[in-house]
Amino acid sequence: MTKATPSVMVVIPARFGSSRFPGKPLVMLGRKPMIQHIYEQAAACRVVADVLIATDDQRIKQAVEGFGGRVVMVTGDYRTGTDRVAGVARMFGGDYFVNLQGDEIPLQPELLTDLIEPFITSGAGMGTLKRTIDSTEDMHNRSVVKVVTDHLGNALYFSRAPIPLVRDDTTRQAVGGLHYIHLGLYMYRRDTLLKLTSLPTGRLEDAEKLEQLRALEHGIPIRVWETKHASLRVDTPEDVEPVAEKLQQFDAIKRELGALKAAPSR
Repeated sequence: MTKATPSVMVVIPARFGSSRFPGKPLVMLGRKPMIQHIYEQAAACRVVADVLIATDDQRIKQAVEGFGGRVVMVTGDYRTGTDRVAGVARMFGGDYFVNLQGDEIPLQPELLTDLIEPFITSGAGMGTLKRTIDSTEDMHNRSVVKVVTDHLGNALYFSRAPIPLVRDDTTRQAVGGLHYIHLGLYMYRRDTLLKLTSLPTGRLEDAEKLEQLRALEHGIPIRVWETKHASLRVDTPEDVEPVAEKLQQFDAIKRELGALKAAPSR
């Protein structure tokens, strides 16, 4: 008997009312709103069964329907994006759910594969991705979340602060293989997702404003895998122009590589 392939649903929580950047999911990056860039990369991932945008705003719903995406209204008083994803999980069946944050733009679908494939075989209940920090500016940017893991790949802590602190380095430079950025996506087994969102907000979660700390505070381990694939993130209005330019550059490179592959060999 052939083993059934687990179903993986990617849910992209998209709120209009961000305190730092209202309307962020609809900001135009080139010819597309940001939410479309994210949706299309997730939909192109070969190990994803379904992609759904979860929103509380009709403007986002109409924009998603306009580019042919799947969207569901999830209204109510949700604390975080993960809580909104759990709301979707209660509406739909499924084995696994990926929370792809609505301001984390994968540049390649394989970024999601780097989380989904090892997660399914690991037996973990909750997982996420990290990538080496190569910028000292990012190291000290509070919008860039850092993660520290043990030798087994389990998260020890997430912080907006530059962790770990290299005591004897007064220059506070980022160190390859020591300092890692945490990417804005999580994967859950259904039971873990529903358990996590039934728990009260933790003190560390409230202090750092990082929803994943709720899991660590309540003893839910988080497995962390490393990816080499790039992504872009929009946190403030000031990020829009440089991110749009990088997307344009990346698309130009993809078109050039595609043309080279399509050209007949001599």
